[in-house]
Amino acid sequence: MRTGYFYSLIFTLLTSASITAIAAPVATPELPKAPLVMEVSAASAKEKIDLNDADAPTLQKELSGVGEAKAKAIVAYRETNGPFASVDELLEVKGIGKAILDRNREKLEVN
Repeated sequence: MRTGYFYSLIFTLLTSASITAIAAPVATPELPKAPLVMEVSAASAKEKIDLNDADAPTLQKELSGVGEAKAKAIVAYRETNGPFASVDELLEVKGIGKAILDRNREKLEVN
C-alpha cells in the first residue's frame, strides 16, 4: 500500500513539473530598439576595375567567372586591338559571353 501511494506521489510530481515546463513562456533575448541599418564598409565598396589598366591577375581575382585563361585573353585582346572603347566591347574577347559580362558589368569601367 505504501509503495502504491509513493508511486502515485512521484507520478503527480513529475506530471506537474512537465506541465509547468511546457506551459512556461520561453524567454526571448532583448532585441535592440534601434532600426537595423547595414553599413557598407570601405572594403566592400571597392572602386571599379578599369579594363584598360587592369592586369590579368587583377581581372582574375575581381571578376566573377573569369579565370586565368580568360583574364589573359582580355589583356591579349587589349594589347592587340588597343584600349577598350566601352565595356560592351568585352564581348569581342574569346570566352567572354553575355552572361559573364552581365554578371560583372557593375564592377567594370573604361577610362
